[in-house]
Amino acid sequence: MRSTTKVLATVPAALTLALFGASAASAASLHEHSSDRTFHMKLTDTMGNKSGSKAEATIWLKGDALTVDIDGTGFTPNSPHAQHFHGSFTDNKNFTCPTHSADKNGDGQVDVEEGLPMYGDVILSLTTKGDTSPKSGLAVDRMPMADAQGNLHYKRTIQLPAGAGEKLRNLHIVQHGLDANGNGKYDMQALGESTFAKSLGVSGIPEEATNPATCGTVSGAAAGAMPTGGVETGNGSTQGPEALGAIGLGVAALAGAGGALAYRRRVAATTR
Repeated sequence: MRSTTKVLATVPAALTLALFGASAASAASLHEHSSDRTFHMKLTDTMGNKSGSKAEATIWLKGDALTVDIDGTGFTPNSPHAQHFHGSFTDNKNFTCPTHSADKNGDGQVDVEEGLPMYGDVILSLTTKGDTSPKSGLAVDRMPMADAQGNLHYKRTIQLPAGAGEKLRNLHIVQHGLDANGNGKYDMQALGESTFAKSLGVSGIPEEATNPATCGTVSGAAAGAMPTGGVETGNGSTQGPEALGAIGLGVAALAGAGGALAYRRRVAATTR
């Protein structure tokens, strides 16, 4: 009986993560209802990672209270999937879901390093309970788990920082974790070890677990465009791949707390 090391999208994505897009498929439609706003989003594999995943999200905003409801299919079964809001609450930069053109190393996958400069840092970790800050990007015990059929459901109300609701249009939802070789789990055989996780000192994590599976835009940012003025990291004016350092803090915290080991144990239990 095989027990596989599966480890979730390692970004603050604590690891974060990832995902990207073109077009109407990833743009959200906005409806105004007095002081309430409702967004309907489609989360798709805009980067061409062949994840087989897709989801629909409905977002209700009442002041700074944000309710997120996500239903998805085609996810790696019995596996945790990190998901996050990426972008900025403080800057009007042109974050966007990347297309397959973001695959700079030509390996056929848009990985975390390649996607991050396009959609920005993790702003909210879409955990099932507890903390939702970027520090929980890899809180694997609190990330949604796909069922045996690969269906994923998530619903939660999150209180945003004061005034952040007005900046919601600058954000993207990215979901991580895909099954590139179709064997129903995360493993090293398909894509090898996650270079992103390894660069941050966390070894033994499959690339399948960290690569973006879907991405959707809260409102219509220009698809495929590089962010105007670089990526907002929350600690200065760093741009592009340099923003990986901010995500690295979350990964370091995960490793230091034994989170990677706990994750491996959790995933292994689902494959025995």
